Amino acid sequence: MRIVLQRVSEASVEIDNQKVAAIKTGLLVLLGIEKEDTQDDIDWLCKKIVNLRIYPDEKGVMNVSLNDCNGDIIVVSQFTLHASTKKGNRPSYIKAAKPDIAIPLYEQFISQLQSELGKTIQTGEFGADMNVHLVNDGPVTIIIDSKNRE
Repeated sequence: MRIVLQRVSEASVEIDNQKVAAIKTGLLVLLGIEKEDTQDDIDWLCKKIVNLRIYPDEKGVMNVSLNDCNGDIIVVSQFTLHASTKKGNRPSYIKAAKPDIAIPLYEQFISQLQSELGKTIQTGEFGADMNVHLVNDGPVTIIIDSKNRE
């Protein structure tokens, strides 16, 4: 699994001009699932997301986690995070999981993340054409890949 995590002061998702998710302080998580992903990837990423210390403390140092600041999350599925641009100018998505594999993992990810955070998270819609709006706070944007745990 690969995520692009963005600390936001606000974010929302629209599908067919209808707002389906909206948060203030929190994280926008773009989630790419590949066919080799497992529950282990979900467990590791969910713990990392809610405990990552990327919010400022009283001294302005990034030392506070999402759990600590009671922030919210929007998760948006994004298979394009597994694009390969090695050959030619048209990206290949061969590493991205097909829906029959990706949808159950996406749903498990959301469930696990809600459990780790202790509250309901908001989402886009798997496979939908979405408009994602955000105000990146900081800006803070972090890329995390569960297959390359740096």
